[in-house]
Amino acid sequence: MKSLNLLIVFLSEPAVIGAVATWGFTLGTGWALRLLAGIGGPALMIALWWLFGAPHAPHKVHGAVRVVFETGWFGAGAVALALAGYAVPALVLALVMAASKGLAVAWHQ
Repeated sequence: MKSLNLLIVFLSEPAVIGAVATWGFTLGTGWALRLLAGIGGPALMIALWWLFGAPHAPHKVHGAVRVVFETGWFGAGAVALALAGYAVPALVLALVMAASKGLAVAWHQ
């Protein structure tokens, strides 16, 4: 069960990046802003994860700061999906991540 939870956490990371890309490419504005948001948004999310969230991050955060960081980072994916018009997948992502992260904390993963 713990291995399955680690797999869910791992797969949720690219899901968040994909959600942010979806939001960016579905903005109702001009093509230049959609392109910037569709590429720049995921690039920003990748950079933030690399800096603060990855297992070997140069500035890895711990404790309460990590909880705040991950809530914001994974929450951004759910919000991005909702803003792109995918409310049900956004809710599913948020609920799965909340349950998975809760189990990860309980199991010291």
